[in-house]
Amino acid sequence: MTHSTVRRWLAVAALASSTTVSLPAFAAKDVVVAVGSNFTTLDPYDANDTLSQAVAKSFYQGLFGLDKDMKLQNVLAEGYSVSEDGKVYTVKLRQGVKFQDGSDFDASAVKANLDRASNPDSHLKRYNLYKNIASTQVADPLTVKITLKAPFSAFINILAHPATAMISPAALKKYGKDIGFHPVGTGPYQFETWNQTDFVKVAKFPGYWQKGLPKLDSITWRPVVDNNTRAAMLQTGEANFAFPVPFEQAAKLEKDPKLALVATPSIMQRYISMNVTQKPFDNPKVREAINYAINRQALVKVAFSGYATPATGVVPPAIEYAQAYQPWPYSPAKAKALLKEAGYPDGFTTTLWSSHNHSTARKVLQFTQQQLAQVGIKVQVTAMDAGQRAAQVEGKDQKQSGVRMFYTGWSASTGEADWALSPLFASQNWPPTLFNTAFYSNPQVDNDLSAALLTADKAQKTKLYKDAQDIIWKESPWVPLVVEKLVSAHSKNLTGFYVMPDTGFSFDDADLK
Repeated sequence: MTHSTVRRWLAVAALASSTTVSLPAFAAKDVVVAVGSNFTTLDPYDANDTLSQAVAKSFYQGLFGLDKDMKLQNVLAEGYSVSEDGKVYTVKLRQGVKFQDGSDFDASAVKANLDRASNPDSHLKRYNLYKNIASTQVADPLTVKITLKAPFSAFINILAHPATAMISPAALKKYGKDIGFHPVGTGPYQFETWNQTDFVKVAKFPGYWQKGLPKLDSITWRPVVDNNTRAAMLQTGEANFAFPVPFEQAAKLEKDPKLALVATPSIMQRYISMNVTQKPFDNPKVREAINYAINRQALVKVAFSGYATPATGVVPPAIEYAQAYQPWPYSPAKAKALLKEAGYPDGFTTTLWSSHNHSTARKVLQFTQQQLAQVGIKVQVTAMDAGQRAAQVEGKDQKQSGVRMFYTGWSASTGEADWALSPLFASQNWPPTLFNTAFYSNPQVDNDLSAALLTADKAQKTKLYKDAQDIIWKESPWVPLVVEKLVSAHSKNLTGFYVMPDTGFSFDDADLK
């Protein structure tokens, strides 16, 4: 029997024992969360997807975090100060915190994590968040000094990003590149099992630094791609919490007396990028035509059952410095006229890929395919899973890339406009560096985004971010579609568990009554 077979057998045995044995007198507070896609890694620094980072919050914490209103809060840090030149961040740490392996959380642990994150030789997917760090120094056991290469006014938001987790240095040394399979943090739960096709299970960490927490005994994160299956699991009691809830089933779930349906605002922008380095998308008239060809109001109804709003910009309204514009009107006649002007009177054939393969993404693909067919554009659609996306989209540079039109979403988990714009529109952030899948490049946009990080003056930042967004909106490397509402549902006996605006989760105070 191989090691992997033994692991699978043990996981199945563990599941079987937990589901078949029931002792009401000692009823454990075990919660099952049904989520929409699989996890790529349990190392937040090496994860490109919000879901993997959300699950990692079970066992990992950062120095800072964001609350449900995307406002900064202290977590493992007690506070910070910034030097006058904007380059040195001095962070005071919380005392008495232990990692789940019993080692101390202190300034040397912060240094170990930020040294790893800021080292290009680590080849971590989130390196670009930390590449501006020049050095991290231990001032004393509870004080760390982080020196930047240049002023970066959004840096504290980087430290609050879900990727910036504090991993046990002892575990990093022990597991090396395999740390993504052996997470050890300071969080309320400790890692128990990862069956890569079925679930991640975490259990209460008895040594957690916040007294009285966590209140749950365990959380099992179960990927369930099919929307209807997720909904059914809630109704049968197989799951206590589900996200995303299938929009088309929201009304039905809301009527279930055992369940609570919750719809909240988000910073999740859905869009289609167009590879502007490839014909015919190098022609601005083609990009405009596609924007006119899609009826966003109808898309909101068909794919999102009304739980979304048509995009009014390239940055969601809830993000600081977002600009709003008049949404693209639906006009197939205008689209056809523009295609004719661009030299495509009979349309053309292309591909549309999606970054996800859940039911809602498939509906968006099908709707877009039908809309574009009406103006003569024939589209072959492909809904990708996380592995396909990593290999075919995130892992290919401009010369290798097969991306033409790409449907995806972005939530700026720092809550700041830089992370809503730079990864998606800056010239240096073409894949595989970051997520500029339009392969868009404009020197003025690059200058605006860079200059905005050099100033802490709000009026100046507003001006620079407005200029960048004005240019992007005019040049249309995207088809901005909608800003989603986040629809989740949970059993009424589960409290304190909710979805964050960036589609992550908050469950620090979760309890099962």
